Amino acid sequence: MLRDMNVPNALNLECPDCGEKTVHEVLKGKISKEGDVLETTVKCQQCGKIYTTVVREPKAVLVPIIVSEMASSKRYEVEMSQGDLVSYEDEMFVEDMPVLITGLEVDGRRVMKAKAEEISTLWAKKFDKVRVRIAVNKGSKTLSIDITATPDEEFFVGDLMTLGREEVVIHSIKTTDGGMAKSGAVRARDIVRIYAKKARTTYS
Repeated sequence: MLRDMNVPNALNLECPDCGEKTVHEVLKGKISKEGDVLETTVKCQQCGKIYTTVVREPKAVLVPIIVSEMASSKRYEVEMSQGDLVSYEDEMFVEDMPVLITGLEVDGRRVMKAKAEEISTLWAKKFDKVRVRIAVNKGSKTLSIDITATPDEEFFVGDLMTLGREEVVIHSIKTTDGGMAKSGAVRARDIVRIYAKKARTTYS
């Protein structure tokens, strides 16, 4: 942001020689009276090119967002900068509430990604808890149990879990990328289903 600021010491800009965004040292510059335009001479820290450029502060955009939690939903607005890219399954905060983007609408149609200024409505769900499905093998029967966990909580293959009155051991985890983890840990957000079996009881 340029408004209410002095000329910055460095900027992250796309260098015309490097062809990619790099850190630039600001050699000199002048901010407009409105505080939204910076005329500056910069030096690319990667290739050393010195050039003059104009940096404009992106305009703020208010984007409508509908957040679902369980069976209810509530409408909010989030402030973004013009040019910000939003994609399906992005994570963001709405009034300090973590949410996961579940849909984007542009001109009456659903899209997978769009710039903030193009978006008519965003849909999201509260993302402080996720449902983890567990299939417990009990001989000839399989019992399905759902639990809740934080998105980044990890479940380890080989770990013991207490489900009700029973102790079970995780033997594999099906993941959202289609794989089947036979060892290691998987975050709750990446789990399709945990497969477990009743733990053996040993007596000493």
